[in-house]
Amino acid sequence: MYRWYVINTYSGHENKVKQNLEHRLVSLGQQRAVRQIVVPTESVSELKDNQRVTVEKRTMPGYILVNMELTDDAWNVVRGTPGVTGFVGAEHKPVPLSQAEVDRLLHRSETATAPRTRAQFQVGETVKVISGPLSDFSGEIAEINEDAGKLKVLVSIFGRETPVEVGFDQVKKI
Repeated sequence: MYRWYVINTYSGHENKVKQNLEHRLVSLGQQRAVRQIVVPTESVSELKDNQRVTVEKRTMPGYILVNMELTDDAWNVVRGTPGVTGFVGAEHKPVPLSQAEVDRLLHRSETATAPRTRAQFQVGETVKVISGPLSDFSGEIAEINEDAGKLKVLVSIFGRETPVEVGFDQVKKI
């Protein structure tokens, strides 16, 4: 029976391990034992030089998911692949993922309609508002809400610090 397993790899080498494993499966005649190999990623929208750029980020650095039938031969092929440090779970018998875990890990990108925006800012950093009713005002970042893509900036209006909520694309670093 085909089940999903998590394989531990060297962090940063997930794609290379996936290629190595696919090549080993073909060369050792075990391609029927493995249905799918997935490096879990998500689309993240970042602001770089006031340009919105969408990049793929790994959601589980150092791990890949494999849908396979766990036979002794398939287990040995996966364990012997360069870059694989082992299966997650028991040492001698890997533990398969539950269906709820598989759905959460694999279908995260399907449920999100827009890519998530990642903040390039830090609390305490000084920024200048470049659009909206408070354009040309400068202030200090008090809060970052990455889920909503918003910053709370303390702007000095009439000599008083006033918290203002602005989007990531409405400010730039000074």
